[in-house]
Amino acid sequence: MSVPTSTLAAPAQFAQGIRKSSFLANAAHAATVDAALAFVGAVARGDATHNCWAYRIGQLYRFNDDGEPTGTAGKPILQAIDGQGLDEVIVVVTRWFGGIKLGAGGLMRAYGGCAAECLRGAAKREQIETVDVEFDLAFAAMPLLQSRLAGLSASRLSETFTAGGATLRLRLPTSRLDDLRSLLADLSRGRATLRQLDYAG
Repeated sequence: MSVPTSTLAAPAQFAQGIRKSSFLANAAHAATVDAALAFVGAVARGDATHNCWAYRIGQLYRFNDDGEPTGTAGKPILQAIDGQGLDEVIVVVTRWFGGIKLGAGGLMRAYGGCAAECLRGAAKREQIETVDVEFDLAFAAMPLLQSRLAGLSASRLSETFTAGGATLRLRLPTSRLDDLRSLLADLSRGRATLRQLDYAG
């Protein structure tokens, strides 16, 4: 069983000054790489010295130092995301250079710390792992199935009618998969076969 993760419920922002440099962190939920990169484009400031960023989307991650010394900005931002057990999150930390160099260690603390404080103060929601399934069911069993979907926290993706009933596609929490299997076995007297779809989330 996978460990539940959290993501951001709303965009968040945090600003701080460190040795005359100004840092501004912007963070948001991003379910896809395209969404993450679009957020970078939306909040990056053209008048700033650097717009450094990182995202974590499941097994996918990427970070960018945007001209800062390698490993001093993007990676600490990613570590801030991972350190708080967050997923599907993008963080952009913008810096306006104030004339005092911070050194590699100072930069890592500044970028990582600013990102971490931004995420700490952000509103969060739990990420529930879901699965998409498909199965065939006779017309006679449909009303009872419909009445039980809410109890399974299932949502209907599609419904295609056939000569004897319908082919349904549902999305539900992975933790409720066995409950659906038991329900289908009862409704179809063991004849309905539950097929897990490859693109399940």
